[in-house]
Amino acid sequence: MRVKFGCLLIAILTGLLGCCYAQTGSSIIKGSVLMQGNQAADAATVVLLNLPDSSVAKSALVNPKGTYQFTGLKAGDYLILATRLGYKKSYSPAYTLFGGQTLTAQTITLTALSNELKEVAIIGRKPYVEIRPGKMVINPSASIIADGQSALDILRQSPGVRVDNSDNISLSGRQDALILIDGKATNLSGADLAALLKSTQGSNIDRMEIITSGSPIFDSSAGGVVNIIMKKGKNLGTNGTFTASAGYGNYYKANTGLLFNTRTKHYNLYGSYNLSASKTYKNFNTDRKISYEGTQSSYNTMYRSVYENLNHNFRLGTDFFISANQTVGFLVSGNLNNTDYQKNNFLAIYNQAVKDSTIKAYSTLDRDIHNFSYNLNYTGKLDSAGRTLVANATYSSNRRHSDEYITNTFFDGAGNVYRDPLLLQNLSPTKMHNFSALLDYSNPLRKGAKLEAGVKFSSTKTDNNLVFGPKVGTVYTTDDTYSSYFIYKERIGAGYLNYKGKFGKIDLTAGVRGEYTNSDGNSVTEGEKTTRSYFNLFPTIFLNYHYNDKNDYALNFTRGITRPLYDKLNPFLYFIDLYNYQAGNAYLRPVFSNTISLTHTYNQEISTKIYATLATGATFPFYTQDDASKVLLNTDVNLGRVHTIGININAPLKFTNWWTSNYDIDASYQRYIADAQYGNFDRSTGDLIVITTQNFKLSDALSAELSGNYETPTLYGINRFKANYYANAGISMQILNKLGKLSLVASDIFKTKRDRTSTIYQNLNKYTVDWREYRIVTLNFSYRFGKRTVKSAARHRTGSEEEQRRMSTGN
Repeated sequence: MRVKFGCLLIAILTGLLGCCYAQTGSSIIKGSVLMQGNQAADAATVVLLNLPDSSVAKSALVNPKGTYQFTGLKAGDYLILATRLGYKKSYSPAYTLFGGQTLTAQTITLTALSNELKEVAIIGRKPYVEIRPGKMVINPSASIIADGQSALDILRQSPGVRVDNSDNISLSGRQDALILIDGKATNLSGADLAALLKSTQGSNIDRMEIITSGSPIFDSSAGGVVNIIMKKGKNLGTNGTFTASAGYGNYYKANTGLLFNTRTKHYNLYGSYNLSASKTYKNFNTDRKISYEGTQSSYNTMYRSVYENLNHNFRLGTDFFISANQTVGFLVSGNLNNTDYQKNNFLAIYNQAVKDSTIKAYSTLDRDIHNFSYNLNYTGKLDSAGRTLVANATYSSNRRHSDEYITNTFFDGAGNVYRDPLLLQNLSPTKMHNFSALLDYSNPLRKGAKLEAGVKFSSTKTDNNLVFGPKVGTVYTTDDTYSSYFIYKERIGAGYLNYKGKFGKIDLTAGVRGEYTNSDGNSVTEGEKTTRSYFNLFPTIFLNYHYNDKNDYALNFTRGITRPLYDKLNPFLYFIDLYNYQAGNAYLRPVFSNTISLTHTYNQEISTKIYATLATGATFPFYTQDDASKVLLNTDVNLGRVHTIGININAPLKFTNWWTSNYDIDASYQRYIADAQYGNFDRSTGDLIVITTQNFKLSDALSAELSGNYETPTLYGINRFKANYYANAGISMQILNKLGKLSLVASDIFKTKRDRTSTIYQNLNKYTVDWREYRIVTLNFSYRFGKRTVKSAARHRTGSEEEQRRMSTGN
């Protein structure tokens, strides 16, 4: 009897203790805040109030999805207040929260203030760098220097982004990044993409999302994604932004643009136009040492090109709201570019330190690029459960015509002409066409989870014709050794499956993408064909652990692929000078990479990431030198493997109310191991990159900024780089009732930005200094007109982003 009574007493006490624990355990309140039209109220503030005295318990910001969460709460009675600039305050009903309970609050919908108040210019200042799970957000409007520069210049100084002297854009491990504008294809890459980004003013950009966590929804880009999101409004009405800039370094710079958006209940019309004109220069000096049969030779090249560029780019699109849940859209975009070059190449040849001869090459080059892209898209919400279907079809065409005429003049060691000039023509018309179509499906599951699936098909054809040869008499002829006709066709089929879910404090995103590639390269001139077919799986997993209100931990694994740019596959010989050529490589293979990272974020501001990457088949420039003929050939090859481990720290600091700053530090260790056919190459290097911005608020209308960038000496493939560093400064003033802004920006103040490279490997001994006109002073003006809260155009993913990244048409 005593035993039974004891057991019963223990059971009762256990139940009471469990009940008490449930009443006193940590609780959670979560919910969402929307604006009119069910648009997420990104950056709205939610305040948790104690009842009955309305004292503040906690506060939080609404995330881009419109959701929020309060954790670590005690049992009690609460009320939720939601606020956002330009909107009325809104309250939730009162809630009674029990210990250990997770309560989902009713959705709060914000209502815009009256028309009179909506016309008032209310400006909330964002930080230049925002840290969010899986990505970094750059806000150009928060930076005087960035706001007055082009999109390419902003990327050049953005944390975690590399832009080299050839305007190639890469992220982690120097792998090529996938560039999107409003989630849509740019239809450009290489020199063409650079031209577009140079003509896109920073004052028209809302934000840049630098995504390194990977996603099977996008093409499996090894280097991550840069999504450039243009400025637009919020609600019904019309608005826009006019920008203009004028700059000078050694030559003139000018840019002007107009961005507009108008929305009614039945349609949304949006577009932009930018016109840029500039003159600039590029220089490089090369000193090449050659030892052959007891003779020491030096081939010293001084190259200078001055070129004028006129660029038009435009976007015009519309969305038709055929019902409350269905939208059909059409977008046409284009880029028209004309560049006139004047090139001077001076080659001095020394044998045993005595000048033997010189060759002066002068050329004029006229290059025209016409790029157009047409996109048709559909977005539909299938039912009240939130299932959605998205369809996109995109056709893009890119045409380039490049005509260059070269005059080579020959002098002996005494400076006397010793032979007739050699006249050469270099013509390279190119046509590229791409068709892409995709279908995305999203299915919400229980407890906020989501399942996403999609398929994509892409077909690309490039037609490249290089005509090179000397002038004989009065007629230019074709030299079959250096001329080439190359046709390349590629078809890619892809499918993906992605899951998003929440398990307590852990957010999980996991998916896999499969891609089948079939390609045919046909070198008509050489009579050689290259055919490839391969299938690959690309898994992605992202875990985010919300430890508390101040600390988040994220673990990410991504596998990606970087396919060669189309022009790199063309096995032609490209003339640089009579002793220096560049060749394509029809046998280039894709680069595969595996990246794992662990990130800690404190207070949604300070981020510390440890990462490791293994890239196989890594592509680098490789030089082959014939010591007898002295000819140097530069070809991209799949050199071998690259191992990278590193740590990245991004932190804002506030010294005073008028002085704030941001620091980004990236320290890494890289090891390059070449395949056997490229020799015994196994080298390691350290790399430290420090980027800082200092912001000074001098008054309500006047601000100043100073930024600096430093990178230690490092290795990239077989090339070793010296330290690189530069500084920028800017000052801005708000005018015209804060609807306009003037800024004065000076870039590369001390004229220190340049690449200094040495290559000592096998029989090659070469040193190069490469620099451009980076020191420029620019005056910028921008003005916002119309209603301040026009709802943005719908964002669509066209599906041809990766193919268009590879459409390189540079010289």
